[in-house]
Amino acid sequence: MTSIEERIREILGLLRKAYGFPRWRLRKDPIGVLVQTILSQNTSDTNSRGAFRSLLATFGSWEEVAGADVDTIARSIEGGGLGKVKAQRIKQALEEIMRRRGQLELDFLKKLELAEAENWLLGLPGVGEKTARCVLLFSLGMPALPVDTHICRVTKRLGLIPPEASLHEAHHILGAVVPKENVYQFHVLVIEHGRKTCRARNHDCLHCVLRDICLSYLTFFPPKPLE
Repeated sequence: MTSIEERIREILGLLRKAYGFPRWRLRKDPIGVLVQTILSQNTSDTNSRGAFRSLLATFGSWEEVAGADVDTIARSIEGGGLGKVKAQRIKQALEEIMRRRGQLELDFLKKLELAEAENWLLGLPGVGEKTARCVLLFSLGMPALPVDTHICRVTKRLGLIPPEASLHEAHHILGAVVPKENVYQFHVLVIEHGRKTCRARNHDCLHCVLRDICLSYLTFFPPKPLE
């Protein structure tokens, strides 16, 4: 019987053929990744990127953002949606880092065990599992797997996680079985596949590179009965 780890490696091999081989490129600023991920919650990438650029143009440093009032932060990011809510989360998270560390830096997390580093970030206001793991994966090079709606949908269709699994459960199930050396590729490639082929609606199963190993393919396209 094929193990789930073997299935994941097979899935990754097929996705690499379709979308290429993503290289693990680190962003240098963990605080920036934290803020940008908070901005990305419940909005499009286009809106969140625009809001992040506006925030950087308005303030000269993260210390200035932490010291600003919520309304001023909200005005600078209002194009990203939910401006005041996200402004408050950003300010509270930065203030809590400052309170706990005495400065706005997160590089110390690289010295901790993965679970300990994730738990430290989860203790910040407005930071959930996806946000914490984005910081660890994209800026600190730690093999923490963030799970978004694309990954959750695709892995349910593939049968890697139960169909009723929540995002919280998906984080823990997938985080335990995706090989550490494949975490970055898995995150990037499965999201790419979810956006281009395995969409929530109008999923393109007939042209899917995973259709031969997808448990949902026969549900969407059952075999015709013999005459």
